[in-house]
Amino acid sequence: MRIHIMNLHEGDRLTADTFSDAGLHILGKGTVIRSEDITLLMQHRVDYVDIELRDEGITEAEFFAASMKRASESSSISSTNSIEQPPEEEMKSQFLQTVHNYQNAFLEALTVGKFNATMVDDALQPMVDGLDEQKDVVHLLMMLERDDVNNYTHSIQVGLLSFYIASWLGYSQEECYKISRGGYLHDIGKCKVPLRIRNKTEPLTAQEQLELQRHTIYGHEIIKNSMTDEATALVALQHHEREDGSGYPMQLGKGEIHPYTQIVSVADIYIGMRSGDHGVSNPNLINNLRDIYGMGFGKLSEKPVQALMQHLLPNFIGKQVLLSNGEKGVIVMNNTSDIFKPLIKVESEEYRDLSKERTLSIHELLI
Repeated sequence: MRIHIMNLHEGDRLTADTFSDAGLHILGKGTVIRSEDITLLMQHRVDYVDIELRDEGITEAEFFAASMKRASESSSISSTNSIEQPPEEEMKSQFLQTVHNYQNAFLEALTVGKFNATMVDDALQPMVDGLDEQKDVVHLLMMLERDDVNNYTHSIQVGLLSFYIASWLGYSQEECYKISRGGYLHDIGKCKVPLRIRNKTEPLTAQEQLELQRHTIYGHEIIKNSMTDEATALVALQHHEREDGSGYPMQLGKGEIHPYTQIVSVADIYIGMRSGDHGVSNPNLINNLRDIYGMGFGKLSEKPVQALMQHLLPNFIGKQVLLSNGEKGVIVMNNTSDIFKPLIKVESEEYRDLSKERTLSIHELLI
């Protein structure tokens, strides 16, 4: 079955080798398509590929019609599903739809240098609207964590956490949405960074590092080409700036970084710590927060950092944890003298005060 690459799904399997117009071998027969593969095909200007039929018994004409219909409906979210699904499953469904929407925006920006801003809002707004019902932010973020961490899922999680931080800081609903959208689009410029650099697992060379850093400039240009919101474009440009001047691309200092960017930067670093380098998960959530807390003294804006601490730490009470000695327990109280060393009730009904038992630590937070 021959299909246009914009109608590919993740999980589709190629039935033939794929070559560029120049004769370069791009993907082999039997390749199971990932989002990164679609980007690669677009970079080499491959328009059509051959894949296996997705459903047994479907005719070629029916398959093509279904593909075209999916493309036209990709930004809509079924209200029927919203009614039938429990809130948690509905949130997961919306998350996956938003991932798909971001992928479309990413690929569109790659090919034409801009994206459809209305489609972005149509996908992001329903998910943000449901956040008021999700008071346990720790549970929400852990629920949406995925093994296949990529630029798409990372950006959506940054957008969601940015919304929460903005609301904790007292921003209006409209401003919270704009800040969330800034987080959602902060890495859109990575579409212009070569795939071999974005996916490289070895340390980048100095030249490759410079090219990766240019994603901030690319993102600023793409967003300005796509919408009139200058603040969202500035978030893309500035989200790697640090208050001590150690960031990039302009080495801005304290007082020069947009307030929206200050919030998104905290969310970006926190979500990045959760996924780790190259998608290797780091489950020690409390250690992640400790590291962010330290960065609030010089590198990151203190207010969003403190907001994150004050609102996430209470969510830990009642959560199950695995301690470094192998014991499982439940956090029963936060320690005011050391917020990262709570009181734990273990399965033996004993208590472990991590502020006193200094050799013990939380190895993993269990959802």
